[in-house]
Amino acid sequence: MIEFTALNLSAPAGSIIGVICCGETVLTPRNAVVLDPGASLPNAPGDYVLNHTLSRADSIAKSHAVAALLRLRREGATFLLISHDEMLLESCADEIWWLHDNKLIARGDPAELLARYRSHIALVLRQSGDGQLIPLSPTLRQGDGRARVESVALNSSVLASGEAATLNVAVRFVSPVADPVIGIMIRTRIGLNVYGTNTELEGLKLGPVEAGETITVTFCFDCKLCPGQYTITAASHDPDGVWHDWLEDAIAFAVSDSRYTAGVANLKAITSVSRASQTTGH
Repeated sequence: MIEFTALNLSAPAGSIIGVICCGETVLTPRNAVVLDPGASLPNAPGDYVLNHTLSRADSIAKSHAVAALLRLRREGATFLLISHDEMLLESCADEIWWLHDNKLIARGDPAELLARYRSHIALVLRQSGDGQLIPLSPTLRQGDGRARVESVALNSSVLASGEAATLNVAVRFVSPVADPVIGIMIRTRIGLNVYGTNTELEGLKLGPVEAGETITVTFCFDCKLCPGQYTITAASHDPDGVWHDWLEDAIAFAVSDSRYTAGVANLKAITSVSRASQTTGH
């Protein structure tokens, strides 16, 4: 058994307890060997605290380590496995402790507690984007100069998957333009086009526009994207495609969610199952 007097917690003998530590949490066991990152795993039963011991290990090394931990647990060893590697914790922990600033937030079944932890992380990430000004940092800017994109403003630098998003594109016209078009394109971090539209496609006529005018176009959409990093390209151009000002990857933003979803579009499928049995006649 591994005991932590300050927290009134103990890990029962012959178990693997996964621990997620957040904030200023310091675990000081009364009766266990502490193994720091890179240390060799034990080869005999005992009480051990693995303090991010496997953080430098690759996938193969972690797989061998999990097999070794499970074998030693069957022989009576007790492990406190401190890690932020959720897959590692799910693969071998009997229970998960979630600690924050030396306080126990929750403990329980790995699948249930990690789902709760992921929801917490998604919420914290989403809240971190509020009030954050996303600077213009285009990878490429070009155009004939008749207009200038002054700002590209998203309502948050981190959006929750499915959240209603508001994007404002402000364009100042240096010269008169008969029929300007203002558009956007959302891309993944590797440049895959995700979604694009413009005022012409949306049936919104902006011109004619005089020199000195500034037009702000608001694009509202549900951010049904998978968690990840994205960019927004913004531009002002003529209907025939001649650019006044084109800002490639003008701003970057992130999408968070409480669960992993593969791909780009988060379609939020509703799943069901049915079973049928076949009886054999005699």
